[in-house]
Amino acid sequence: MLNKETQTTIQTAYRAFLNARDLKARYAQKHMIAAVARQLGGILSDDAGQRLGENHLVAVEAGTGTGKTIAYLLAALPIAQAKGKTLIISTATVALQEQLLLKDLPELAEHAGIEFKYEIAKGRRRYLCVSRLESLLSNQQDLSQSALFEDEMAQVLGPEQIKEYSGLLDEFASGRWKGDRDELERNLDDETWMPLTSDHMQCTNRRCAHFNACPFYRARADIETTDLLVVNHDLVLADLALGGGAILPEPADSIYIFDEAHHLGDKATNHFALSMRVKASEKAFKTLERQLKGLLDEADSALVLQDPISRIQSSLNVVQGHLQRLDDLVSEQFLLLPVDERRLRYPQGRVPDSLASLTRELAQFLSQVDPQLEKIINALKGAMEDEKSALDKGVGERWLPPLSTQFSRVQKMMWLCRSFSQDIENEEDKVARWLVRHESEAGRDIELHSAPVSAQHHLQDLLWGQCYGAVLTSATLTALGRFDSLFTQLGLPLDTPALRMPSPFDYANKAVLHVPKMKFDPSKADLHTEEITDWLNRELPNLTSVLVLFTSWRQMRRVEELMDTKLLSRLTVQGELSKQAMLVEHKARIDRDEPSVIFGLASFAEGVDLPGHYLKDVIITKLPFSVPDDPVDATLAEWIEARGGNPFMEISVPAASIKLTQAAGRLLRTENDSGRVVLLDRRVVTRRYGQQLIDALPPFARHFE
Repeated sequence: MLNKETQTTIQTAYRAFLNARDLKARYAQKHMIAAVARQLGGILSDDAGQRLGENHLVAVEAGTGTGKTIAYLLAALPIAQAKGKTLIISTATVALQEQLLLKDLPELAEHAGIEFKYEIAKGRRRYLCVSRLESLLSNQQDLSQSALFEDEMAQVLGPEQIKEYSGLLDEFASGRWKGDRDELERNLDDETWMPLTSDHMQCTNRRCAHFNACPFYRARADIETTDLLVVNHDLVLADLALGGGAILPEPADSIYIFDEAHHLGDKATNHFALSMRVKASEKAFKTLERQLKGLLDEADSALVLQDPISRIQSSLNVVQGHLQRLDDLVSEQFLLLPVDERRLRYPQGRVPDSLASLTRELAQFLSQVDPQLEKIINALKGAMEDEKSALDKGVGERWLPPLSTQFSRVQKMMWLCRSFSQDIENEEDKVARWLVRHESEAGRDIELHSAPVSAQHHLQDLLWGQCYGAVLTSATLTALGRFDSLFTQLGLPLDTPALRMPSPFDYANKAVLHVPKMKFDPSKADLHTEEITDWLNRELPNLTSVLVLFTSWRQMRRVEELMDTKLLSRLTVQGELSKQAMLVEHKARIDRDEPSVIFGLASFAEGVDLPGHYLKDVIITKLPFSVPDDPVDATLAEWIEARGGNPFMEISVPAASIKLTQAAGRLLRTENDSGRVVLLDRRVVTRRYGQQLIDALPPFARHFE
C-alpha cells in the first residue's frame, strides 16, 4: 500500500506543478496518477529492497490530451526515490525522448518541487571509441603498403576519410566534442561512423589506455548517480539480452515506464531475431584462420595460446566443409523457385530434415570453437592488465578487438544453427524460419533467418519476472477496444491491471470522420489510386493545412505523378527532406498564410504534433493493414489457422485498428483544435470488420456518404 508520506509528496508536487503553470487538474490525469501510484506503491519488498510477490505491473491507455507524461512522472518518481530504485523511462521514438529531455523533465524539475537528477542513456554505438579511431589513423601507412586481404583492404582510408577522422580526433582532444554522435554539428552516415565505435565484445574496458577519457564510460558514470534515465526500447532489450545490469541498472533495482508501449512487442521480436550469411561466414572463418596464425607468430607461439588455437584449427576445416554443404543445400532449394524470387519461407517454421540435421552438426562444431576462442580472449585481456602475463600488452591491444568480433560472430552463428535445428513440437515453440538470396558485385550469398513469432517468453523471463515494477502506457494500447493483443504479444500476466483513460477532447463537436463515396476500394489498386488522385485534385484547392497518409511508397509516388501541376508547389513529399525538415517547412508555409500539404507514410502517422491551424485535415488513403508477406506474421497466421482460428481477424484487424487510431490521432492535439479526418477506403462501411475499426476510433462526428 502507498505510504502516507509518499502520497503527500505526490499530491503536493501535483498541486505545485498546476499552480506554477496556471493549469487546472484534468480528471483523466488525476486518475492516471492515482492508478500508477497505487500499483507501484503497493509493491512489497523484503529488508534488502527486493520485490516480493507479482503485483508489480500496470497498463494504462491514456488518450491524447490526458497529460500522461506528467502523470506517470509525478506518480512514479517519488515512489522510485522512496524505494531507492532508478526510474527508467523508455520510448520508441527520438521525438518523445526529445520532448522528455527538452520540455517535460525541465518543467517538472522547475515547478513540482521534487529534487532529482536525470540523464539520457545510450548504447556504446552512439559513442566514439578513442582507441579504434587512433588505431585506424596510425595504421594507415602500413595498411596502404601491405594490405592484401579483404578485411585489411576495408580498413584503408581515402584522403577525405583521413581528413574527416583526423578532424574528429582533434575536436575530441581539444574538448570541443565529447565523443557523442548526437552532439556532432554535422551528420555522419553509418558507413563513416561505425568503424569508430565498439560493442561490448570489442571493448577492453578498464584495460584500455583511453579508459579515463572514454566517452561511453564517462556517460555511464553519470548514469550510476542519477534518479531517472531516459532510454529507448532497443537499449532496454540490449541490456536484458546481456543479462540485465550490463548497460542499465539491474532490473531488480529499476522501475520501468514503457511509453509508446505498443511498439515494444515488435521491437522485442526483431531484437531476438538471428541471421547468418553462408558465404560471408565462410570468408569470416578463413579470416579467423589467418588471424590466429598472425597472433601466434606475433606472440612467439606462447604456450597459453598454443592449445586453444590448435583445437580451433582442428575444427575449422570441418566447419568450412559444413558451410559449403549448407550453401549447396540451400542453393538447391532456391532452384525450385522462380528466378526473381528472393525469399523462401518454411511453413510454420518447419525446416526440412536434411537442413535441420546439417545445422545441428554445424552448431555442435561451433560449440567446440566457442570456448577455445573465449580462452584466447581471456589470455589477451590478461596481457593488458597483468604485468606477469606471458603475452606482451601490445599483443593484447592489437588482437583483442578483431578476435572479440570473431567470437561474437561465432556465438551468433551457433545460436542461429541451434534455432534452425530445434524441433517445433507445439505452438509454444513457434518460430519463423526463412532464407533470403542476395546478389551483388561480390557474388551470390544466401542468408538464414530465424525469429520468434512472439517475444512473450523472452519478456516474461528477462523483464517482467526480474524488474521491480513497470508501467506500460500509450495513447493506443488497446486493439478494437481490448487489451488482449497487448497481453498476448508481451506475455503480461493475465491479472495485470489495465485501465483506459479517456481523452478530454470534445471529439463529437470538434472533429468529423468523413468517408466519401468512392467507386473502388484498394482491392482494385490502380483504379483506387486514380480515384484518390481525382479526389485530392478536386478537394485540395479548398484546404489549407493537410496531412495525407499513404501505406506504400508506390502509391504515394504514383499519386504525386498524377497530381494537378497547379498543386505541386504546396506539396512536401516524404523522401525529399528529413521528417523534421518537412514539418518545419510545413509550419513556415502556414505561417506565411500559404496552403501546405504533406504526403507521408507510416512514420507520419504517429509522433507528429501539428496543433491548431497547422493541421486541419488528415486524409488516410487506405486502411493500414500490414504487408501480408512478412515472414513472422505469415508463420503466426499458419499457427492460428492450424488451431482453427482466423488470422485476419486475430492479427491483421487488431493491428490495423491501432495504426488507424494513431493516424486519426494526428488531428486534435489540444482542446481548442478542430478539423476533419477523411478515410478514402470504403471497406470501413462495406466489410464486416469495418464497424469494429470505426468503433475503436475516438467518438468523432460521422459523415459517411
